[in-house]
Amino acid sequence: MNGSLHPARKVVDIKLKRGPAGLGFNIVGGVDQQYVMNDSGIYVSKIKEDGAAALDGRLKEGDKILAINGIKLEDRTHSATVELFRTAGEDVELLVLPKLPAHMNGPTSSPPDGDSSSSSSSSSSFGVLAALLGAAAVLAFIVMRFQPQLRKHF
Repeated sequence: MNGSLHPARKVVDIKLKRGPAGLGFNIVGGVDQQYVMNDSGIYVSKIKEDGAAALDGRLKEGDKILAINGIKLEDRTHSATVELFRTAGEDVELLVLPKLPAHMNGPTSSPPDGDSSSSSSSSSSFGVLAALLGAAAVLAFIVMRFQPQLRKHF
């Protein structure tokens, strides 16, 4: 045990054969469109059903792609990375850092699945809090409004 809170993640080498619909996944990130705060990496945002990535089964939403065919993606813009994918050929080799499992405590290196930003958890918490406060206010209004009428019926 090295004292780390998170077990070391192994980089995975994934080889995909481009199908009729491409490689079958979408990406987010880049130096111009950071998906994870303080990280300009490229992340898998969506795996398309029945695409090459889904059929292979190893690439997951939230995984960080480190390289395409040996070309590192560090410090690249989103559009430059998209162009690398477009010109990568039929057989594509990806170097991937898998997403941390969702059940682990503490901050993760990538946001939840989907295309939402990393602030979606806090904004949804505020939404729940606002809804609860609104419900409490309505309930208090009803109790105060009808309290005199309730006394008349007793």
